[in-house]
Amino acid sequence: MTTALAEMKTAAEWKTICALEEIPRLGSRVVKSAAGDIAVFRSADDAVFALHDKCPHKGGPLSQGIVHDRQVACPLHGWKIGLEDGHAAAPDVGCTKPFAVKVEDGLVLLKV
Repeated sequence: MTTALAEMKTAAEWKTICALEEIPRLGSRVVKSAAGDIAVFRSADDAVFALHDKCPHKGGPLSQGIVHDRQVACPLHGWKIGLEDGHAAAPDVGCTKPFAVKVEDGLVLLKV
């Protein structure tokens, strides 16, 4: 594969989701994908994170949880899941898949 073709393929994997302002601070937005629902979170300092929208414990919708610092609390049983890596905070054990996400020119882009 040529370098130009490889760069085009890589660039094509990033999908524009919405404007950053469309995700409330300490809130989320759900994106439907072939990989399942993806929760895109916005922190108080405008950092964005994306996780598979299922808690590793009982599959609760993380997008409906409470965001604090760099974690989201599952709305079903309160498990704290790290927004950066999808890992449950100790003493709980488990992980949900994180997705690459970034903000460019005020737009949220998701790599799926």
